[in-house]
Amino acid sequence: MWYLVYSQDVENSLPLRKQTRAAHLARLQQLTDEGRLLVAGPCPAIDSKDPGEAGFTGSVVIADFLSLEDAQAWADADPYMDAGVYKEVTVKPYIKVLP
Repeated sequence: MWYLVYSQDVENSLPLRKQTRAAHLARLQQLTDEGRLLVAGPCPAIDSKDPGEAGFTGSVVIADFLSLEDAQAWADADPYMDAGVYKEVTVKPYIKVLP
């Protein structure tokens, strides 16, 4: 089943994101390679594709997991969690309707 992972950043998270980005993206690439990633990306702090130093307020991942518990465990093990980028993570079941 699909699960939505919404992660909310701490304030001024950009330096922490930059330090940990490669490890974070490697985990997303693994999901992609396994055919389990629907979408992933950050939420800019301003209305811009390139927010620059304004940074980001969080991230969205929608991926396929066997259970809510598996999705939560995956989210809890994100390198951004260990680095202190995220202050809160919400994991919910998701049903894709369109397109």
